[in-house]
Amino acid sequence: MYRKLTDSEISVLTGQMCTCNDWSKIDVAGNFSPEYIRRTHFSGNIRIGVFESEVEFFGGVKKHTGIFDASIHNCTIGNNVYIGQVRNYIANYIISDNVVIENVGMLAVGGVSSFGNGTLVGVLNETGGREVPIYDRLSAHTAYILALYRHRTAVIDRITGMIDGYVRSVSSDKGAIGEHARIINCHTLRNVRIGAYARIDGVYRLLNGTVNSNKDAPTCFGTGVIAENFIACTGSEVSHGVEVFHTFIGQGCMLSKQYSAEHSLFFANCQGLHGEACAIFAGPYTVTHHKSTLLIAGYYSFLNAGSGSNQSNHMYKLGPIHQGIIERGSKTTSDSYILWPARIGPFTLVMGRHYKNSDTSDIPFSYLIESGDDSVLVPGVNLRSVGTIRDAQKWPKRDRRTDPHRLDHINFNLLSPFTVHRMIKAIDILQMLKKISGETSGFYSYQSAKIKPHSLENGLRLYEMAINKFLGNSIIKRLEGGYFDGNESIRKRLQPDTPVGTGEWLDLAGLIVPKSEVERLLSDIETGAVTSLDGIAEAFAGMHRNYYTYEWAWAIGKIQERFGKNLSEITAGDIIHIVTVWKESVIALDRLLYEDAKKEFQLGAKTSFGVDGGEYDRNLDFERVRGEFEQNAFVKETVDHIRRKTELGDELIERLASGFPNQNV
Repeated sequence: MYRKLTDSEISVLTGQMCTCNDWSKIDVAGNFSPEYIRRTHFSGNIRIGVFESEVEFFGGVKKHTGIFDASIHNCTIGNNVYIGQVRNYIANYIISDNVVIENVGMLAVGGVSSFGNGTLVGVLNETGGREVPIYDRLSAHTAYILALYRHRTAVIDRITGMIDGYVRSVSSDKGAIGEHARIINCHTLRNVRIGAYARIDGVYRLLNGTVNSNKDAPTCFGTGVIAENFIACTGSEVSHGVEVFHTFIGQGCMLSKQYSAEHSLFFANCQGLHGEACAIFAGPYTVTHHKSTLLIAGYYSFLNAGSGSNQSNHMYKLGPIHQGIIERGSKTTSDSYILWPARIGPFTLVMGRHYKNSDTSDIPFSYLIESGDDSVLVPGVNLRSVGTIRDAQKWPKRDRRTDPHRLDHINFNLLSPFTVHRMIKAIDILQMLKKISGETSGFYSYQSAKIKPHSLENGLRLYEMAINKFLGNSIIKRLEGGYFDGNESIRKRLQPDTPVGTGEWLDLAGLIVPKSEVERLLSDIETGAVTSLDGIAEAFAGMHRNYYTYEWAWAIGKIQERFGKNLSEITAGDIIHIVTVWKESVIALDRLLYEDAKKEFQLGAKTSFGVDGGEYDRNLDFERVRGEFEQNAFVKETVDHIRRKTELGDELIERLASGFPNQNV
């Protein structure tokens, strides 16, 4: 309960050099004491809690909670808040319990603000047309629909209408600072909402934005940051001179070391250091660490951008109208360049400069290499790359999100219906190229790129092994732990649990889903069956939860296609054959990875080691720094993986055989 100040309390406050335009407009908590309010001016309607604790600052310095050397206008101040050294004023804020505000220039809200919600971010096409209205709980998947499904006009209109409703619900003429937030050594914060446990330390200017934060996932804004028209999600970190304008920063993101971004979206676990972004859609795990790297007018996901990576989005004709897509898991090497428009397939390494608007989306796991004035495509070669496997292993380990409510649903699987379907298409394309151009052709032309004959043959072989690996993995998982006393019991277990998933699959910025489910959701939005942002979020969450159910429906369909048998005809012998092929493919791919890893320990890799010694010193220095090949963690895991998979395949074969003692399986 609040009450008015007593005359004696007013007398104490005035004696402590406090002033007020109208003392009757100040309400205080029942146990309020004026002892810890000094040299402060109040105006407007004020509510103040109690000051009964101390606050500890860096270096172990402790100060009693209270209000010191400040000007406060039209604010509610909770219990055990510390406010000190406010150089200008704090106006129109609701300040929760245990907040610390010290050495701040201005903290104010002017008029009705949506705190960054509803800001239009012009991604991909700099001249407009793909604007995404950002809001506190925007997911990568909703943004994907908003940015890339402009042809579904009714869907876009309905989703933006839902967002407009959310924007109205959070708009206010009062800002909010959540409990235990700390705002220290900052210059100007205007129309900014700050979540609980946030750390705002040394920022230069925050305008029209929201810093979402909570106890499980505190958000940090650090020294020299300038952010305007922005939303930052829980667990993100923005520091060291970053400048962002019209930007969304997702959960667990890190922007630091003078990174700059304009009209860009960053989703879960993105990292931007030193470089620059303009009009980009950065799906989960888009990473750039280099000063000379520019990402512009593109869609990315699980990207690792090398130093000097660059794209060009116009040809000096109608302006910056072009856009590009680099699909999940790709890398760009140092000084790589891509002329937009272009589309790069999943898990592709881009090396050199490319001016011919390539589309390699149906040739995944490839190298796209500059050779003279040509772009050379090496199909499937990334399937045997240590770097590809290492990336897939490290992404889950580098998930910085600690908020139990995650906005983005991320599927980390290297092999999935999305990528395997692309490999099946790639095989058809490569075989068609051989048929059309002839097997004696010096090279094959595909989508403004050249493919050498030996690269084509190697790609076919690698794709086949990877497809066999995925399908074998799926069938082994499906039959895991079961005992089968006849072919009918096997067929029963192999029966899919749903018809959903048998068609094309999509990657919605980290969420791998059947296209049919996306279409169903879009239709539900159009018809009004889904009417809320929460409903859309739950639909995406459901797709993610059901991934393996959908995956099996797709896998068993492909198994039937590839082996020319219906499910009702499959026998234990067929399963044993599939598992045998799977085992051979897994071991062959692992051996290729083993050989690729070995290159990192050969003579050429030891150049620059043992700088002032001979060969013995060089080898010893290399061993002390890099370790021995056989003891390398990745190498040991690869060797153990071969053992585990061999045992797994043998166990299933033995289990099937033991269930058919009187049959030839």
